[in-house]
Amino acid sequence: MNIYAISDLHLSINNPKPMDIFGAVWDNYLDDIEKSLDGVQPDDLVLIAGDLSWAMTLDAAVPDLKYIGGISAGKKIITRGNHDYWWKGINAVRAALPENVFAIQNDCMKFGNVIVCGSRGWSADDKSEDGKRLYARELLRMEMSLQAMQKMRGEGDRVIFMIHYPPFNVRFEDTPVTELFEKYGVDAVVYGHLHGKNCYAKKLIDKHGIKYYLTSCDQVANRAVKIEV
Repeated sequence: MNIYAISDLHLSINNPKPMDIFGAVWDNYLDDIEKSLDGVQPDDLVLIAGDLSWAMTLDAAVPDLKYIGGISAGKKIITRGNHDYWWKGINAVRAALPENVFAIQNDCMKFGNVIVCGSRGWSADDKSEDGKRLYARELLRMEMSLQAMQKMRGEGDRVIFMIHYPPFNVRFEDTPVTELFEKYGVDAVVYGHLHGKNCYAKKLIDKHGIKYYLTSCDQVANRAVKIEV
């Protein structure tokens, strides 16, 4: 089983919202993503860490979810991003998904010997009172996911955490989020959210033995990233 990741697709299948207004890197970006996933097998995993669709309601997001289901032969695992306003209750989301798409929200799922956890997260650099409150809430939700993982983890199982927001600050320093990942023995982290030429971005960081993969599609040349665990 191989594992790939790509995020921030910002789909708008039925109500086109062209992404190329944000720069040439978005020209035909979905074609490039699809090509990068050629050869993915049904038992492979494709992780998509948020900002899936511009839709405002779940019904409007269904065509985008169907597109994700058909983007490759693999199992697609999705989490919520800050622009996924259509994503409300997890049960309703799961009921709307194609059979090869799996949604994670503050919990986890096991595929073979790989356990995938997920939560949206929040910015470590948001020091407003509201930002601090949201950050603290997201920490609790992440720990819920990791506690669920801990109960099902067996010998030899590997753990990947999907989070939409970067888990560290602009200086890539340790944060309560990275400390949480270390506490629970996470093997790799997949995140997105970052865009543009001037964002603080590193495609791969090894921090205290945990690999952190940035997968925002425009930051990885619209090619799925292979995740090693």
